[in-house]
Amino acid sequence: MAYLSRSEAEVQEMLREIGVERFEDLIDYIPAENRFRGTLNLPEPLSELEIHREIERLTARNRLGAIFLGGGAYDHYIPAAVKHILLRPEFYTAYTPYQAEVSQGTLQAIYEYQTMICRLTGMEVANASMYDGGSALAEAVLMAAHHTRKNRVLLPENINPLYRRIVETYVKDQQIELVSVPVREGVVERQALLDLLDDATAAVVVQNPNFYGLIENPEGLAEAIHEKRALFIMSVDPISLALLKTPGEWGADIVVGEGQALGNPLNLGGPYLGIFAARKALIRKMPGRIVAMTTDVEGKTAFVTTLQTREQHIRREKATSNICTNSQLCALAALVYLSLMGERGLRRVAELSLQKSHYLAEQIAQLPGFELKYRAPFFKEFVVSTPVPPGEIIQKLMEKNIFAGIDLQSFNMGQGLLVAVTEKRSREELDHYVQALKDL
Repeated sequence: MAYLSRSEAEVQEMLREIGVERFEDLIDYIPAENRFRGTLNLPEPLSELEIHREIERLTARNRLGAIFLGGGAYDHYIPAAVKHILLRPEFYTAYTPYQAEVSQGTLQAIYEYQTMICRLTGMEVANASMYDGGSALAEAVLMAAHHTRKNRVLLPENINPLYRRIVETYVKDQQIELVSVPVREGVVERQALLDLLDDATAAVVVQNPNFYGLIENPEGLAEAIHEKRALFIMSVDPISLALLKTPGEWGADIVVGEGQALGNPLNLGGPYLGIFAARKALIRKMPGRIVAMTTDVEGKTAFVTTLQTREQHIRREKATSNICTNSQLCALAALVYLSLMGERGLRRVAELSLQKSHYLAEQIAQLPGFELKYRAPFFKEFVVSTPVPPGEIIQKLMEKNIFAGIDLQSFNMGQGLLVAVTEKRSREELDHYVQALKDL
């Protein structure tokens, strides 16, 4: 629908109805010195053709080089069919299935997505998706605290720092205590974690692979956690699950993760996709919506939203969350991606990412002044100790159209350069990266 501005008479009528004389009375709580008083200084309006040319000019300034960035968002290959299917109008325009009886296609897509996430994670139930990996983890922490009626959550120091900040924001007024679990050589210090476990613990979080790309060993953790009647939460990279044991096999109660790697582009940081799955016993405590399959009065297959635990659907005090929803278009991209890849294709993506990242790590470690910071096994991401500050390397290599990685210090995660390698990086790009480091 076109935007129709209000006439001055309509504005005055609304103000009278509200009980104020002017618009400024509605924002009197904002200090005068903080209010915008100038003009926006916008350029003259352009025609459609002129706007198109301007966008092309701006787009040409983008650098599309070899990407070695990671930290939770990865440059995996996306088959052309994913975007083609997403752009179908019946999917692209459907925000969310509020009217189930006319949203059968959307509901079936969610149902199939849930099924694939359960198979991928080894869990019994999955919701329709969430905003992103960070908010999914925060919701898992809240869910564990509410389910166990305890208030201590153990959060390792090697978890994604952005996820940690989101969790801290969520629990700020929830009387939930976040306890940091120390790390040794990049991985969780197991004995320290076990020592921190007590009867007040609601949940233990483990990210695998962790923020440094290192593979954790959760062997026996679930038993120790469950002995204290706490829940085991795992945050995962879904691509890694094609090679590693599933969280279900490790005894996890709740599994979360960032699903961007499953058919969603980097998009300058979003929108992304939050994965959320759990044991069936926790299904009524899960945030978001869950779609199920049934039959209608005529005996035909029908898809329904069987659980909707947002405050707009049920009594506020019964809601599991007041802001969670499903990123439906991103979830559909993940569904199409997984359908196209299949088990063998996804495993191949994981294998290539593993092999190429280890090749690059070995080559960098041979350069004078460079070495791998940690010795633990890693998946597709690793940390390099560098002879000069990582920030300098990042800036210099950007001049050669190489996005070298992430300066850990910018995330307050120690010293080093975090490098990620996916199946998209060619041998030529890997060798060019090494040569660029040599040239420094």
